[in-house]
Amino acid sequence: MEYKNLIFELRDGVAHVTLNRPDAANALNLELSQELYDAMLRCDEDGAVRAVLLSGSGKMFCAGGDLKTFAARKDDLPSHLKLLTHFIHGAVALMARMDAPVISAVNGTVAGGGLGLVFGADLTIAAESARFTMAYTRAGLSPDASTSFFLPRMVGLRRALDLTLTNRVLSAREAMEWGIVNRVVIDAELPATAAALAREMADGATAAFGAAKRLLRESFNDTLETHLHSEARAIAERARNPDAREGIAAFLEKRAPRFRGI
Repeated sequence: MEYKNLIFELRDGVAHVTLNRPDAANALNLELSQELYDAMLRCDEDGAVRAVLLSGSGKMFCAGGDLKTFAARKDDLPSHLKLLTHFIHGAVALMARMDAPVISAVNGTVAGGGLGLVFGADLTIAAESARFTMAYTRAGLSPDASTSFFLPRMVGLRRALDLTLTNRVLSAREAMEWGIVNRVVIDAELPATAAALAREMADGATAAFGAAKRLLRESFNDTLETHLHSEARAIAERARNPDAREGIAAFLEKRAPRFRGI
């Protein structure tokens, strides 16, 4: 697919995926949603991708759904939203389940469906100026893009209700305190810090990252016994991978591992 609303670059194992509708605050219209799904599918399928760095061009990471295009759909809006969420939900699911760690670098405001992209990522670094808000009910809409799934798991039900019903705006520091963001840096350091973390992840044991991601995410829905069984099967499967043998050898030899990301 030729991308017109995002930029995709693969460099040294890191897929740089940049939402590129800066004049529209990187709002999610149907075209961007389709392209984002395609880009994440590409990341999931391409073994050369060992980390993903998701960012937004311009002054804002993502303002959520494109309300201007929503208004233009008039009576066709319900079916339009079903199609748009089909692609956004697919993209978020791929982000959460692919082996490659996904890092989101958040600048400016992130709202609505943009939060879903943040929640679907594995790690999030925010600029000090970043602001986080659900915004759905202010527009008479309900949550989508995984926000109602991940938010209560991250912050608890009471805080999730607070953010969703009041559309409270969190600062970057508050978002970190609530568990939505992993790190906050000054604005000028965001690109370099996020790129360095993505590079670090790309040098890691990619398949082990994927197994760990899935175990942690599935733990919310498993019984203890089911999850222990999943852990046993996963670690045994990882032991068949050359990266596990390299990691063990490096530890015993007191040297840095040289993972191949198989």
